[in-house]
Amino acid sequence: MRIVSLLPSATEIVCALGLGDRIVGVSHECDFPSTVVGRPVVTAPKIDVHGSSREIHESVGDLVREGLSVYEIHTDVLEELRPDLIVTQDQCDVCAVSYAEVVEATRALTGTSAEVVSLSPRRLRDVWRDVERVAEAAGITDRGEALAAELSARVARLERRTRRLERPQIACIEWLDPLMAAGNWVPELVQAAGGLTDLVDAGAHSPWLEFADLQRASPEVICAMPCGFDLERTSREMSSVLADSRWDSLPAVRAGRVFAVDGNAYFNRPGPRLVESAEILAGILHPDSCADLIPEGACAPVARTSG
Repeated sequence: MRIVSLLPSATEIVCALGLGDRIVGVSHECDFPSTVVGRPVVTAPKIDVHGSSREIHESVGDLVREGLSVYEIHTDVLEELRPDLIVTQDQCDVCAVSYAEVVEATRALTGTSAEVVSLSPRRLRDVWRDVERVAEAAGITDRGEALAAELSARVARLERRTRRLERPQIACIEWLDPLMAAGNWVPELVQAAGGLTDLVDAGAHSPWLEFADLQRASPEVICAMPCGFDLERTSREMSSVLADSRWDSLPAVRAGRVFAVDGNAYFNRPGPRLVESAEILAGILHPDSCADLIPEGACAPVARTSG
């Protein structure tokens, strides 16, 4: 079987199922595990992804208002790869190539009957089910069920570990300018990690925020996890954001409990590493008892930019 994965989380799922050697094509963002780096790339962004949060937001908005996609598919590469299975998503047109575009591109292929599996998770149970769906499409149903059960059990073990600990209020920020709260599965990660969050319900789309929303939530901890940003980039931008004196009104800022995480590698990829994402939150929320759970290079405290 020849597999093309059009989003990083799907690539991680395929590899966790032991099918990494079957991947013949990936998206421009697929970088984990390292063995997939260098495979033919099938997608590209239409915007400058190296801009600031505000610049990226405005560029995406311009494309959306014109009815255009944020990404493009290299149909010539896709045809050369002759995939049997294409894994994509229909959760967010801003996060990856849309399902409609993949279907259109697949129809244009000649001499292929590739199956398209589209993932659209909102809750952790949806992510585990997506693992099973990919496995079913690849003909390894039992392996998918076993992996999904293992991932679910690891989250349950973490929840038992944090159950009797104090539960601080945390604000998880998915975009910095403008502000957006992290929704979908992130509130469930917070729960498993032993925290509370009032900005968005589990399974709900990530909502835009006014600063007054943060003030009302009065978070004891803030965790910045912008979609597509690594730890260094998140730390730099969040440090600049904190220069705004309004942030001094928040308990988390006054207590020095503002953190940046590698959201691109963990929280924003609905795949196997959501388990590690929950563990990172547990280490942030409960440094005295869970700091050992944070992988190296996944998290850092944020200091305000001087001047």
